[in-house]
Order: sequence, then C-alpha cells, then structure tokens
Amino acid sequence: MGKNGNIHPTRIFKTPEDLEQAYNEYKDDLKEQANEWLKVQYISSGERTAEPQKVPMTMEGFERFCYNNYGSVHHYFDNKQGYYSDFGTICSRIRKEIRENQIIGGLLGFYNPSITQRLNSLVERSSVEVTEQPLFPDVSENDSDK
Repeated sequence: MGKNGNIHPTRIFKTPEDLEQAYNEYKDDLKEQANEWLKVQYISSGERTAEPQKVPMTMEGFERFCYNNYGSVHHYFDNKQGYYSDFGTICSRIRKEIRENQIIGGLLGFYNPSITQRLNSLVERSSVEVTEQPLFPDVSENDSDK
C-alpha cells in the first residue's frame, strides 16, 4: 500500500511476488534471445560453428520486457509518491542481481569490461601529478663568478 494507505489505481502488479514472477520470465526471455546472437567460429577443418551468446541483464531490458508484456514498470522502481513502498525489497534485489550479472560477466570476459565498468560506475581512479622542470636551470650571476 502507498503512503496514504491506498494502492495506486494503475498498478500492474498487485504483489511483489507478481513482479518477481515477471523478472523470472525476463531471465527466461534472455535465454531465448541468446539464439539471436550467435558467435560464428571456424574450426581447423574449416567447419563453421555457431553458438548462442550469453545476453546480459539490464534494467532497460527488464523495463522493455515488462512494457511489452505487462505495461510500464519504472514507477515501481522510482516510487516517487510512495505508492509502491511494498515493492522496495524486490526492486532492490532485481537491481542488485542485474548489476551483479553485469560485473561478473565483465570479469569473466563474457561482456565488454569497459562497458560493464561504465554502466555500473566502476572507475579506476589514478592521479598523475605533472611538475614542470626546466630543461636548462637558470644560472644566477653568483654562480657564474665562481
């Protein structure tokens, strides 16, 4: 229930379990999508092989899946007016599982590590300090008298 005890009238999912079920369907859909993204290789005999690739989870992908199958779900995750507070735990778990999938996929080389870092705000920061050093140090007049 929302902050005022009311359930938002346009709720697509009545319970967090309903949203979780949609998320599980999204994960199954990704397995089917893998058949669209084939990695073609030629083995030593010249034989061509094509294997499905692992499709990464994304929040955008989950929102698209829900939009196509149920309707818009961004408001469950945004919860701007407090109508979806009871979905907070499942929304947090979905976000964390998607992030974990991207990070592990990047670490194992299934996904581009650079893109994985950017998507998840994982930045290696290094500081480089540059100091100017003259090529020919100034020679003072006192030094030239020696």
